[in-house]
Parts: sequence; structure tokens; C-alpha cells
Amino acid sequence: MTFSGKSSLVRLRAMEPEDLDWLYGIENDQSLWNVGATNVPYSRYALHDYMANASNDIYADRQVRLVIENAGGSAVGIVDLVNFDPQHLRAEVGIVIDARFRRRGYASEALRLVASYSGEVLHLHQLYAVVNEANAASVGLFRKTGYGAVIRLKDWLFDGHKFADALLMQFFL
Repeated sequence: MTFSGKSSLVRLRAMEPEDLDWLYGIENDQSLWNVGATNVPYSRYALHDYMANASNDIYADRQVRLVIENAGGSAVGIVDLVNFDPQHLRAEVGIVIDARFRRRGYASEALRLVASYSGEVLHLHQLYAVVNEANAASVGLFRKTGYGAVIRLKDWLFDGHKFADALLMQFFL
């Protein structure tokens, strides 16, 4: 079986230079900072430098970032594999869908595709996500795509004002 990276709904692809302005908007959207590990703005220069220097080799970079594109060819989100551990064959997955494209099934389909890629191409054993327990939409998304909550992490996430509990969710490939 050959991994295609696409379905009838979405396609996963490498970042392209023309994604820079769109990526700049996503990375600097402060409403997303409380769901990820970043809480500082990125400059266009820093993002351009990252895009220019990323090898797109998970073994070299210990991460890979893929753009989620809909059937119409619009970039609708990003799915990341980070904290790649080649010894234990696992990686953390993160996903964000541009607010204009949410609730259309893109996220669940992208998670299915990245799981297929992770198993068939990268030969990983598992993916995991750290999800804010109060983020019902994200918890539901990961549950819907086969992730199970295995542990509750007390006061794991801090948004600058208060701590929140998180769920460590796993998916076995």
C-alpha cells in the first residue's frame, strides 16, 4: 500500500513559500496560544527562516509540519508531528484549523491521514496529544479519531492567568 497523503476532503502537503503570510496569521493568532506551547509572536523573518531551513526530514528536524489543503486547493490548517522520538517510535501531534474553515470535517480527516502517514511511512508505534481538558471540541476531535485519554495532567497548561488540566491522549498505529 502506498501512502497518498490525500482523501476526497483534504490533502497533506509540505509548506510552500506562498504559505508564509497565511502561516504568519495562524502563528500570531493570540486566541490559539492557549492551546499550544507557544505564547510569543513570530516575525515573518523567523517563519521564512524556519521554512527555508526545515529539511522536512523528521529524523533530522525531530518534527514535520504539514499544511492541510481542502479539495478546492485552499490552505485550511496545519498538522504537526513534534517531539519525535525515534527510539520509542512515537511523536506528539498538534493540529489547528483556520477559524474560517472549522466544523467541516477537515481536522478529523487530517488526523486520519497523518496517522496513516505515521504508520505506513514513518513506521511509528504511537501518536499522542496533550489537550486542554476544558477544550471540549479538541477532546471530542481526538476521541472521534481513535485517541484515548490515558492520564489527566494537573495544572499542566498556563495561559498567563490561570492553570488548566490537560489530558494526555494516545493513538496506537
